[in-house]
Parts: sequence; structure tokens; C-alpha cells
Amino acid sequence: MTRIDFDPGPLPSLRSSYERRPARFSDVDRASWESWHWQHQNRLRKLEHFEEVLTLSDAERRAFEQSAARFRVAVTPHYAALMATANPGCPVRQQGLPQPGELRHYDFELEDPLAEEAHMPVPGITHRYPDRVLFYVSHHCPVYCRHCTRKRKVSDPTTAAARDQIEAGLHYIRTTPTARDVVISGGDPLTLSDARLREILEALRSIEHVEVIRLGTRNPVTLPQRITPELCEILRAASPVFVHTHFNHPDELSQESARALRMLLDAGCVLGNQMVLLRGVNDQPETVMELNRQLLRLGCRPYYMLQCDMAAGISHFRTPLTTGLQIMDHLRGRIGGMGVPHFVVDLPGGGGKVELVPDQIEGRHDSPWGQVVTFRNFAGERFEFVDVDPPRLDAHGDDER
Repeated sequence: MTRIDFDPGPLPSLRSSYERRPARFSDVDRASWESWHWQHQNRLRKLEHFEEVLTLSDAERRAFEQSAARFRVAVTPHYAALMATANPGCPVRQQGLPQPGELRHYDFELEDPLAEEAHMPVPGITHRYPDRVLFYVSHHCPVYCRHCTRKRKVSDPTTAAARDQIEAGLHYIRTTPTARDVVISGGDPLTLSDARLREILEALRSIEHVEVIRLGTRNPVTLPQRITPELCEILRAASPVFVHTHFNHPDELSQESARALRMLLDAGCVLGNQMVLLRGVNDQPETVMELNRQLLRLGCRPYYMLQCDMAAGISHFRTPLTTGLQIMDHLRGRIGGMGVPHFVVDLPGGGGKVELVPDQIEGRHDSPWGQVVTFRNFAGERFEFVDVDPPRLDAHGDDER
């Protein structure tokens, strides 16, 4: 089967990670670079690996030495190629390399901030909402993101979802008629083999009451080479599959990512992006606007802008809630509605997601026709809207009041 070649056209700023590959990989040919197996096998994991491709600051070096044992480090050559060589503030770099903030811990931080384990009827299945289940199928990711909220499981081989656990999860879904929406998650489910993914998707599609299959993956960002024609045929057979990916910054978009998204679209997938709001990475309205515009051009709709969770060791990434509201206020009216995500907080302790929206009501006053509501639009202009309360008429047309 021929690999799909995709030229994103209207996105001239996108470059190939192969063309930006560090000197450490200068002798690697394109065929090897585009192999997801090669990318996985050649991940940067040790401090000396990063010293060869980046100019590390003293703070980054200390953070690596002191925090790597708590949460493993792994970065694909592709993702490393997107990092600025000499700028510790690079948004890609901050997400892939240990940061000094990881060494600080606060009493309010939680190992399992969303109480996923407390809502597990069987291992690997979180069933919090009536109609939805989260299906944990892998502990592994190509890149161990420093803002990960599942550090208690991700990268830890002891939490691997063995075949028996996955079968038990499928049995639970089969015998739970309210489980209409299944979110396949991890780790990253695309770290599984094609054969294992096919088994899981076919099993879910054979369950009559499963109406929606979602797949959460960061591979289009960190390992876009994983999106192969063979994988796309598996997804096409299970269509429609809702693929939720996780771009946080425009610098994470590459020619390889664009090609991966196009291939997923061609396979009949419905694409959505779940961006996590991160201090110093994407906490400026213009950054989110640019990311969302580019994603829409690539057929991926911004779905969620998530407030950073109360997970251990990631508080340095967290922003005030007002930051997210200001970004939402900026987006509305400046980009089409499809480019405006839902700004949500996933409540600690398993409370579920709640959506926050800017308050655009400036005031209210009564009138003979009902209450008049004053709204503020995206440009700061004010408009009055009559919230009319018409009289109820009886059969003769008389006012019942």
C-alpha cells in the first residue's frame, strides 16, 4: 500500500522534522526517519542524549538529574527536532524535558487527581458518567509529557494492561448496556501493535450498545510516523472513530503531523483536539488563536481547552482560571465558532468536567415587554436584548393574566 503524500499548501510555516533533525541524527536517511519503529527505538532518554542535541541550562540539567527517577524521560527524535536548540523557554522543550517546577510539591496536589482508580468497577475501566467509560489499554507513550496527569501509571511497566485485563474490560463493556461511549486511552493506545488495536476495535464494534468509539492519542504530535496506511485501514474498518489528539502549541505542528491528520481524515476519522492550558506554553490568546486556525485548516476541530489538573509535580504549569476565561473572551468573534473550544475544568475527586464561559451579560432592567438584558460583544460594544415574556392567550385571544 502506498503512503499518502500530503502537501498542506496554505501552511507554509510548517517544516519537516526530518529537515530539522539534530546533528546526532544527520546520517539517518528519510526512510528510517519516517519509520515509527525507528523513532521509538531511538528515543532520547538520558541526559547525555539531550546534551548532544540541545544547549541545556543549569536548571534543566538539575531538574533532569533530580526528577527523571520519579517520572521517566523519553522524547522521540521527531519531537526533539521541533525543539529550539538554545532556548529553555521553547514551548516544545518545556513539555518534553524535566522542569525545575517538577521538584516542588504542594499539599493540594493529588496522585490521582480525577479519582480514576476510585471509579474502576474492574481494572482498566473508569466508569464515572452514566453513558461513558474510559478504557485504559496501555501504560506507554512515545514521549512522556511533563504535564502528564497519570504519572502514577504512565511509563511504569507494572501498570501495563495485560491481555487478561483488556479482556476483562471488554467483558465489562459487553455486560453494561449503559456504556454507549467508549474512550480508548492510556498511556497512548497507538503504542499497541496493529494486530492488538484491530482486536480491540473489532470487539467494541461487535457490541450492539456501543454507539461511539473514541481514541485518545498524542501520536500525531509526538510520533506522526505511527499513522501508517495499515493503521488507517484498521480505523476505516471501525469507522467512525473519533480521534482526539493533543496539540498544545503551533510549534508542534510539522509536515509530518499535517500528513498524519490528513491520513486519519481520509480513513473516515472525526478529528478533535484537546489542548491543555499550560503556563509559559500556550497561555496567550494569540497563541491559542494561531494553533486553532492551523488545526482547522488541517481538518481537526479544537474540542477542549482543559484547565491543568491538580496532579503532583505539575503546578508550575497551572494558570489562574481567569487566564482561560480571557482567552475564551478573545476567541469569540475573532474566529469562527468551530475554532472556539470548550474551556473545562475536570473536577478533582471524580467530580467530572464543568464548562466555564466568560460572562458577557453587563446588566438587566425591566421594561413593559419583559426584562432587557445588556450584552457585551467581542469588540467591547454593548447591545440590549429584550427577553420578552409574552402573555398567554386563552382560546378567545384574551390575556390569561
